[in-house]
Amino acid sequence: MTESTITPQQAGFSKVLGSSWAFIKRIPPVYPVFFIIFIVLGILNQSKYQTIPGVMTFLRTAAPLAILAMGEMFVLALGGFDLSVGAIVTFVVLVSSKLLANDPANAYPAIAFMFGCAVVIGLVNGLVVSFLKVPSFITTLGMMLLVRGGALYYVGGAPQGYLTDNWRAFGRNYIENVPVFGRVPWALIILIVIMGIAYFLFHKTHFGKQILAIGDNVRASQLSGVQVKLVRVLTFILCSVFAVIGGIMIGGYGGVNMTIGEGLEMTSIAGCVVGGIILGGGKGNIFGAIFGAFTLQAIVNLLNLLGLPKPYTDAVQGLLIIGAVAYVGLTSMRKR
Repeated sequence: MTESTITPQQAGFSKVLGSSWAFIKRIPPVYPVFFIIFIVLGILNQSKYQTIPGVMTFLRTAAPLAILAMGEMFVLALGGFDLSVGAIVTFVVLVSSKLLANDPANAYPAIAFMFGCAVVIGLVNGLVVSFLKVPSFITTLGMMLLVRGGALYYVGGAPQGYLTDNWRAFGRNYIENVPVFGRVPWALIILIVIMGIAYFLFHKTHFGKQILAIGDNVRASQLSGVQVKLVRVLTFILCSVFAVIGGIMIGGYGGVNMTIGEGLEMTSIAGCVVGGIILGGGKGNIFGAIFGAFTLQAIVNLLNLLGLPKPYTDAVQGLLIIGAVAYVGLTSMRKR
């Protein structure tokens, strides 16, 4: 009886194959899922999704959700929730439409006022959670109702005026005559800038490390000298500011309507979950949140392309959340 022998070539091939498979397993699922969906979109509508102008249009509509998801990711990594981001978008669009008074000269003061409101909203959220010990889910749910109700009361239950062109420019306009790309939406430029700021804050500063530490173990963070209350307040303020930026961009291409912003709090959380962010804190990734938002937007576009109604979109998003949470849970169990 002869023993089977493995040649050096076979051993080398097995080693390369094993290394390749180990690398593939480290790739977060959200990236291949997004590209597969986008390829399907390209097959179904080649004129839109296989051209640079079509890709730029997709990025213009997906950029605001990606910014909302990044802001939500900070709070989720902290171990909390912020359900007020959708209401902030509603507030930004409806209140701005009345503040502008159809005068382009009021655009930038109105935008500055929106950022001031974001700081106040985030500050209140953070203070209530930190000092009154109210769970963030309840706190931001109350803030969501307060902000949306306040916006509707201010405009009298119906849109007042319109958003001027210079106010809408950030979400609607393009930079023309760009080499190779032709034209690039302002929304994409804003997304890249915000992504750089968020990446630096979360991955390269002590602030980001403290957020992860608090999300992982609050008590241990306190004992190690982390100012937990201050970090929480700053995180909620940051999330609200990101929501205002997203609201300005959404209003830019969507205009004024009474339902704008509804459901975006859950969609932004869904984007984070699909991107691999764990509910409960201790883990976060800027690119995961962005591509999670891109994936949800691509699914919405795909369902619209297939002519399916909105309830199907909601159902698919629910299935994605369940699947993503289940995948994270199974992965954690295997690591143990």
